[in-house]
Amino acid sequence: MPSKIVLSVGQCRPDNAAITHFLTSNFDVEVLATDLVDDSLTALQKNSVDLILINRKLDTDYSDGMEIMKQIRSNPQTEQIPVMLISNFPESQEQAVAAGATYGFGKAELSSPETVQRVRDALGLD
Repeated sequence: MPSKIVLSVGQCRPDNAAITHFLTSNFDVEVLATDLVDDSLTALQKNSVDLILINRKLDTDYSDGMEIMKQIRSNPQTEQIPVMLISNFPESQEQAVAAGATYGFGKAELSSPETVQRVRDALGLD
């Protein structure tokens, strides 16, 4: 059984596959994928999630991923779980950090050592 669980929210299938490959190649993790607010909150209730990755714009309906993050941060049961925004835009990363996220990464940065270290830190592995 993997030592950590990562919830990936709002990724399209190819991006979810790339993110899952990145995570499982670098860490002992299981990746759960959800699409919208309701299934994400249900997954958080049913699983002991160690890290949440939220797409800036959810693939299913192009809604703002920050809205899910705000709901997670406002819930006492989930507010302490590290959250990272998946976005290539630095201004979106800054907005997410200001709202309580850990600095995330863009899909173009999956192979960078900095991204590996950020995720390692968020998972509490160092």
